[in-house]
Amino acid sequence: MYVASARAEHGNKLGGVPRAVVAVGAVSLLTDISSEMVTAFLPVYLLFTLHVGYVQFGLLDGLYTGATAVLRLVGGHVADRLRRPKAVAGVGYAMSAVTKLAFPLVGASAFGIGGLLAADRAGKGLRTAPRDALISLSVPSHQLGTAFGVHRTMDTVGALLGPLVTFLLITNLGTQPDPIFIVSFAFALVGVITLVFFVRERPAAPASARKAPDIKAGLALLKDKAFARVTIVAAILGLATMSDAFVFVLVQKTTDIPLGALPLLPLGTALTFLLLATPLGRLSDRLGRWKIFFAGHVLLLGVYLLLLAPSGGYTVAVIALLLHGAFYAATDGVLSAWAGSMIPEDLRGSGLAVVQTGQAMAKLVSSVAFGFLLQYASVLAAVAVAGGGLAVSLLVVLVVRRRAAA
Repeated sequence: MYVASARAEHGNKLGGVPRAVVAVGAVSLLTDISSEMVTAFLPVYLLFTLHVGYVQFGLLDGLYTGATAVLRLVGGHVADRLRRPKAVAGVGYAMSAVTKLAFPLVGASAFGIGGLLAADRAGKGLRTAPRDALISLSVPSHQLGTAFGVHRTMDTVGALLGPLVTFLLITNLGTQPDPIFIVSFAFALVGVITLVFFVRERPAAPASARKAPDIKAGLALLKDKAFARVTIVAAILGLATMSDAFVFVLVQKTTDIPLGALPLLPLGTALTFLLLATPLGRLSDRLGRWKIFFAGHVLLLGVYLLLLAPSGGYTVAVIALLLHGAFYAATDGVLSAWAGSMIPEDLRGSGLAVVQTGQAMAKLVSSVAFGFLLQYASVLAAVAVAGGGLAVSLLVVLVVRRRAAA
């Protein structure tokens, strides 16, 4: 399984998709089982076992989703400078794996949990841009949406299995954290082994034949108006995006689903993402990535509106989770494909890191702000503010886009 030029990969495909994409997808699948086990367990553990407040939960959740976003810039830059995206991604995957073993050692300490969440996300920050660079360098530009769709589909198989594993462990062993974190580590470790032995990158050019980019080169891409617009749009909409943890907690609260089923709610999102990621990736290659990305956030607005329903029930919960999964299928890989097509190959990691960092920092602010809202306002008021913010953000980016096209 080799990451090589698009020409070399032409004869090295699996079902029409470069084997490099499938190999990286397998690593992401295993790692996502590990990560989503923890993600599914955190609301139960923090809110209902440790009884932390919504503000504290928002801070921890924000830390988990975006506090180490600046490391995406570091990971992307180092990968481009060394021409070794696999090695940099490997360090990130290994960091996240090791933290899973440390969780049982900190017990109920919110401070200790926060530190480990930061370390885990540091690993994600380091690996994300190099991983996406590996994918984007394996296919021609016009197939980027398809490639990222296939990768996100495999990644989402892990997201589907992770909560299920957590639910089975809780059902059979109770809410003790040790088994969950140990099993999570095991999946992460297998992911690292898969990366080491089954993913290969194209050989780096000799030092005399290339000039190593400095860190300013990635940021300088923002001088390009088209790339800057992608970055700004991703950040604006990220600022109005409620974190997954809050979405699942609110679905449980507004629909009276039993608390024990909370770890299963991500399955609805993951299943829809699994089914739609590849088709929507291909559709974005045909219709335009901006259109699909924008439409995905319109679907997210539908989720917020459903959470405002006066008489929620299981039907509302199912529809909300389906829309939530469709939102991710239309935005996650599509954003990387949209931005990746504008970035030179020698700056692919750095450029993708710029976009991802802006979005992640925005989501950090969103998590903290929504935690405060939920702590000091009613659930309906908090969701109404979030929905209004997203609606305004959609109008803003639509105006920006139309002025750019004028």
